[in-house]
Amino acid sequence: MHFPRRIVCLTEEAVEVLFALGEGDRVVGVSAYVERPAEAKKLPVVCAFTGGNVKKVRDLNPDLVLGFSDIQKDFARDLIGAGLNVFIANHRSIEEILSYIRLIANMVGKQEEGELYLEQIELKIEKARAFAKSLTKRPKVYIEEWDEPRICAIRWFHELVELCGGDSITKDQSMGSLAKERFIEDQFVIDANPDIILACWCGKKVDKESIANREGYSELEAVKRGNIFELDPAVFLQPGPAPLVTGIDTLCEIFSSWVKTSP
Repeated sequence: MHFPRRIVCLTEEAVEVLFALGEGDRVVGVSAYVERPAEAKKLPVVCAFTGGNVKKVRDLNPDLVLGFSDIQKDFARDLIGAGLNVFIANHRSIEEILSYIRLIANMVGKQEEGELYLEQIELKIEKARAFAKSLTKRPKVYIEEWDEPRICAIRWFHELVELCGGDSITKDQSMGSLAKERFIEDQFVIDANPDIILACWCGKKVDKESIANREGYSELEAVKRGNIFELDPAVFLQPGPAPLVTGIDTLCEIFSSWVKTSP
């Protein structure tokens, strides 16, 4: 059976999965935003996120192009028009991330390796559940993915916070698959009065001072106690292994410190 040997990844989660399966040599082109693993940053860059260079992709002679989300639909259309095989995933939840990892493993004929990798991730998830049960109280958490306009966390990020023992204040909004469905008004945050603010702005550094200085935010528990944290978008906004493999440890550390220092 023939499996793809030359794969271009338009987003970083596919890269991390393939390298984790021991199949990094199949990856011949990547996004400008790829961070994990470090050796992937040496590969040819063919795109940003919303668009890229069709000729650069074609010149790499891929037998499969992997991408993510409706935001890449126009670039995917152009690549399909150029005669390439393109697969675009559109997963949003932790469960769907696990299914995506299994799908990628099947695509490259590495089902056994995929199941072993998923077992490792499931162990990390169980660790998070056990940690959450050990907390004497759960912090209320506001997760901000963008500042202007305010956009709250995408579903898997929200679920990750809940998994690790936090109570995300945007449960309903985070279920929206489109960014415009996750817009948040400051008054909503003020009324919820979160204990912790997790800021993870995709594409730019978080300005914690600007968050603290928003009208009405000075009375928030998170602001009064200095519990505003900048998180790495390459970890938490990646719809792949990173939020689970690395993000869980980060959140458990933040929540553990909050429990120890809160009244």
